[in-house]
This record gives sequence, structure tokens and C-alpha cells, in this order.
Amino acid sequence: MQLIELIKNIEFTDIKGNNDIEINKVSKNSNEIADGDLFVAIEGSNFDGHDFIIDAIEKGAKCILCEKNEYLANDEITYVFTNCSKEAYAKVCSNYFDNPSKKLNLVGITGTNGKTTTANLLYQMFSINNIKSGLISTNEIIVNSETYKTKLTTPDSFDLNFYLDKMVDRGVRFCFMEVSSHSIDQRRIAGLKFELAIFTNITHDHLNYHKTFKNYLNVKKRFFDDLDKDCMSLINLDDKNAKYISQNTDSKVFGLSIMNNGDFKLKIIENSFSGLLIKVDHKLINTQLIGKFNAYNLLTVLSASKLLGLENKKIFIGLSMLKNPEGRFDVIKINEVIGIVDYAHSPDALMNVLETIANIKQKENSIVTVVGCGGGRDKEKRFKMGKIASKLSHKVIFTSDNPRDEDPKLIIEDMLKGVEKEDRTKVIYELDRKEAIVKASKIVKPKDILLVAGKGHEDFQIIKSEKIKFNDKDILKETLKMAV
Repeated sequence: MQLIELIKNIEFTDIKGNNDIEINKVSKNSNEIADGDLFVAIEGSNFDGHDFIIDAIEKGAKCILCEKNEYLANDEITYVFTNCSKEAYAKVCSNYFDNPSKKLNLVGITGTNGKTTTANLLYQMFSINNIKSGLISTNEIIVNSETYKTKLTTPDSFDLNFYLDKMVDRGVRFCFMEVSSHSIDQRRIAGLKFELAIFTNITHDHLNYHKTFKNYLNVKKRFFDDLDKDCMSLINLDDKNAKYISQNTDSKVFGLSIMNNGDFKLKIIENSFSGLLIKVDHKLINTQLIGKFNAYNLLTVLSASKLLGLENKKIFIGLSMLKNPEGRFDVIKINEVIGIVDYAHSPDALMNVLETIANIKQKENSIVTVVGCGGGRDKEKRFKMGKIASKLSHKVIFTSDNPRDEDPKLIIEDMLKGVEKEDRTKVIYELDRKEAIVKASKIVKPKDILLVAGKGHEDFQIIKSEKIKFNDKDILKETLKMAV
């Protein structure tokens, strides 16, 4: 592609050298550069891409897109200068693939909780109705039923546009994409055209990265601030920050609510381990999802589907067919014990799951919880999760999650700080996660509920720098069969 086409719509401050050149490929990694490529130098938290400009040139880079002009190497190279390499890189990637987000209906979902479930349920809804759809989420990337592994909730800008382009080639009409706060802050989604942007909620999370809740909130808000007037926004009005999130957007705003007035509403009629019975537009619908938090997910799917033009009859039938994605309130019934695997790894998510269980279980039955907190992550939420787990469970085992380079015993000590005096007898700890699940399986009695929280769909555990094969659901099934 011609350089001038690649840098279209990018705010650059200067160009030095010949801009009438052909570019083969784009990369921000100097190790991937080959002859005729464009190298984008990005200053990150661990490395500064500007330090690798010489390396990129030696590997054959024909053009350098960067922020700092002290890295000029020779007159044979074209330099494009910008004030924000991150945003420029994202837009270059979009241009490189001929802006695929403009050729389908892109739906972005952001929020602390519910992103994965909502994106997955929307993909299910449109697929059920035989509409070619795509999914970009924490669990996986799906291009019209073909599945790909992913490492990030929202991929790198090049990968993101690569998969969107693949979707366009396969005739996909709607793509449902999780939009993480990291991706907004790092400008990975710059240059994308959204048809609909969805806000689920915002609670305490990722403060190891954002430092303060205000920063985290403002990053989420930026997603909506950057939308154009042709886009629609769907906001959960029951979140206390809803008004702030949408106050400066140019998009057309719609609200959903269970507690208050909104453009879209539903009523919970019954909540059991068999699923939610909900009332929508005077119509009763049996669903397979459990819990009030899932009622919000269902309402979001209902609202988005209407805004995207799906007929009411098709939506209502679809709602009854939707299933939780892997690792999201995943129910396993073995020998009269109900096991639940859930990805809940924030205080609010853990509270939602435990309150849901408490509301629908029989009074005489107990809740046993296995939970940990990740290492190298937000330390502030550890004591909160310890407090919630011990308060809302009859017995709780604190254990390792993904300890990474932290001592798992110290992580558990942080969780124990949140346990109130009257709940201390409920708590034991076991560093080995598998052994913790085994112990919990021996504690539960018939009709009790055993919740294993924190890792959900993940099939690994990160200890030090090593990824070890590990899956909560598989281990829970195995141990419950042996223990009960």
C-alpha cells in the first residue's frame, strides 16, 4: 500500500523524506520488520520503541512513524512524526486492511462486569437467527463459527483489524467485541467505526494499571466521548455512573433499566437454578440464565438486538435459547451437590454471584466457596474479596489464583485482612488450588452449593513465569464425583 494511503486521517506533525513510497507491512515490533516495512515506534511502560528504530532500519524498514525526531538515522528513510504513536498505529492498521470496521456493524461492549457474557450472548442471538456474525472476546475470537485463540480481551490493533477483515471476507454482518479499559487507554480501538457502543457497569477493578477509580472511570468514558453522531450508545441506567459516562458523547443515547425508567426494561418474575423467568413487553419468557446480574445481561441483549433491527418475535425466541459462555456461572450437578465455576475476580462480581446463590438456595443448604486473587494485580481489591467471600459463604477456602511472581501466601494474607472477626472461623486456606477444591468437595453435603471463583474458562494457572495446565471445571467435576 502507498504510504500516503496508510497515514490517511492520521494527525502527523511533519514528514521528512519521500512520502511517495510503497509499504509492504506494518509493525510496532522491530523483530518482525522486513524489507519495505513501516515501523511504528511506541513508548510503552516497559520498553520505548524509539530505542529500536536503528534495529528496524537495519532489518529493512523503509519508513518510521514516531514521536521523537532525535532518532533520525539517514536520508534514505522516510520519517512521519506524530504526537501519539499509539493512536497513529491503530489508524494505520485500520487503513492497512482498508478499514474493515466500516464494512460491517461493529458493536463494542465495555464495563467492569458482563462484557464477555453480553458479547457472547449477542453472538448467540444473531447466530440463532442465521445472521453471519463474529465475536471478539476474552474467551475466543469467532469468525462466522470458526474459532481462534486469543491472549487479550481486546487484541492488538493489527490483529483486531486482521480479524475484522477476515470477517468481512466471510460475509459477516455483525461483530460483537469486548472493549477493555486497557485497549481504550492504549488507543488500540482508534480508527474503528462502531455502530453501537454498550456500557454495562463500572466497579472496582484494574487499579494496579489505572491507579485511581477516577482514572478508570474516565478511560471508560473516553470510549463514548470519541463516538460520532452516526453511532448509538446503550447505557445501563442503574449504574450510578451512567449519566457521567454518556454526558459528552455525540452518539444517540438509549438507556436500559430494571430498577428505574428507561427505553428498555424487563421484570424478573422468578429466579432459580433452572433459570430466570422474565417479563418483557407483557410477555413471559423462560431463560436458561441464572441471577439478577444475568437479567441485566439479558436486558442488554434484548435492547441491543432491537436497536440493531432484529424483530421482536425472533428476539423473544432467542432469549429462551441463550446459554452462559464457558466459565460464567457454569453449573455442574453431581450427586445432589451443585458446583458452580465462575470467572468472578472483582469484588462486585464475586458479590453478585454469592448473592445470587444465597437468594435461590434452600435455607438449610450451605455455600462453600473456593477463591483467590491474582498476583501482580490490584492489591486493594484483595481484602474486599476476602470480606465478601467470608461474609456470604458458610465456609470459604482462600487459595492461589494466578500468583505469577508474588508469594501466594502473602496474597492470601491480604485477603485475610478483610475477614471480620465473626467470620474468621469460616475461613481456612490452602495454597495449592487443586487441593483447595478437593478439600471443598469433602466439606459439601448433598444439596449444598460449591462455588469455585476467579478463573472461570481459563485452562491454565500462572505460577512464576510458567503457565501450568489447570481447569477449575475439570477438577471440580473429578473431585465431586470422588468426594460425594
